[in-house]
This record gives sequence, structure tokens and C-alpha cells, in this order.
Amino acid sequence: MQCVLLAGGLGSRLAEETVSIPKPMVEVGGRPIIARVMDIYSHFGHQDFIVAAGYKALLLKQFFANYHLIANNISVSVDTGKLRLIPSRPGGWNVSVVDTGAHTMTSGRIRRLRDWLTPNETFMCTYSDGLGNVDIAALIDFHKSHGKLATVTAVQPPARFGNIELKGDRVDAFTEKVRKRETWINGGFFVFEPGVMDYMVDDMEPLEQSPLTQMARDGELMAYRHEGFWHPMDTIRDRNSLNAMCDEEVPPWMRFEDKPGAAFPAVAI
Repeated sequence: MQCVLLAGGLGSRLAEETVSIPKPMVEVGGRPIIARVMDIYSHFGHQDFIVAAGYKALLLKQFFANYHLIANNISVSVDTGKLRLIPSRPGGWNVSVVDTGAHTMTSGRIRRLRDWLTPNETFMCTYSDGLGNVDIAALIDFHKSHGKLATVTAVQPPARFGNIELKGDRVDAFTEKVRKRETWINGGFFVFEPGVMDYMVDDMEPLEQSPLTQMARDGELMAYRHEGFWHPMDTIRDRNSLNAMCDEEVPPWMRFEDKPGAAFPAVAI
């Protein structure tokens, strides 16, 4: 199944980084976050990606055009320049990078990929700046079970501030513990039927506004609840938090229990 990666925004809240590179190229633990998003799908056997680029699209094209050099070891003859790749990790990704316009909104980016998507087939779509240990196989099964046009993965937002634990009016403790609340937000990791293109009619319309709203009104949008790890990269603080998680033996977005596939080891790039 093809997977669309929305990767064309300006990333203005990460201006310290995105003044020179597109947001999906901001590194998390030494790898661009877009590659870490792809690891999640690849764990479940999905390796056909379409990158909807925009802002600084050339840098994304250059990255993937040279990924065979980045992700593998090489042997080179300095006399002839003959290069031999020596694979250092499982491969198999097929990546198309499509410039969908510097100022196009998310629904317009999807619409502009119409000719790149396999006709009449279900496809996946997500943002290139959020990581979660989403069970992609279960997500697809859920989508197939309800027969609607679209599924969005609903997640619970991470705590951005420490909690004050109270006993009555007395402060008992300060803690980073996240309390479970019935608060769900759009975490990306969509599954779409081709019919969603009928809702993508305006290049300047964010996916999160009219298209998803109208699908919901028409009863064509269902939510897959993901209660595991999920974390966006909207700010420098978010990037630093995700960087710190890479010090763990397996980062939390790659912790899958009894799931198919195998998590690929990190590659320093």
C-alpha cells in the first residue's frame, strides 16, 4: 500500500532549524525525522512512499537521491572512481519526491498526487513531523472493517508541562506523569480510499479544515484510537525531547509488541 508523506510546510515554529532546511529534514537522533516516520511504516512491511514536498523541495530530492550512499557502506577505487555499495541494513524503500508547490496547503498537496497514486487503491497518508508506535496493521484492519472513505488516528496529546498533584487544596507533588483524559487530537496516520479526492478541491485548503470536516459531516470519517506513544515535533523543545529519547536502546516510537516485521537499527546520517 502506498504511503503519502506530507512534507511541504514552512515549519515556522522551528525557524532556528527550518531557515536552511525543510522541517522533515530536521534531525532526531542523527537522522531526519521523515526517515524515522518511514521506519514505522517499514516495520509493518510498507515501503512505497510518495513525499509531497514544497518548501526547499530540492533538499528532500537530494537526500533521497543520495540515500543509497548514506545508508550503506561503500568501497571505492580512487583511481577509477568505481563505487561498490556494501549494504549495512535492510533496504527496499521506493521513494518518489514530488514538488507540490511552496505555498500549497495539505489537501492541495494530496490532490496534486492524484496521478502518482495507484488508481482505485486504498492509500495511507501522514505528516512528516510526528512519531508514534502506531500499529499500522491494526489501523488498516480497522479501516477495512468500517467501509468508510477515511480513517484518522486519534491520539492523546503529550503533557508539555509538569502536573501539579493536589490533595484538596494542598500541593502534594510536581510530576511529569500524564493523566489519562478523554482528550483526542488528530495524530495523522490516515488511511484513505480514492474517493477522498472528491473532498480535495482547493489547493489553499488545509486537510484539517474543510475536507476532514465535510467527511465527518457526511459520516465518512472514522477514528482509530491509539493509546500508545505519540509525540509531534512542533518546537525546539519537542525536537530536544525526541533527541533525548534516541538515547534509549529502542526509541518509544519503535516499540511494538508481538507485531510483524523487524525494527531497523538506527543509521547515523
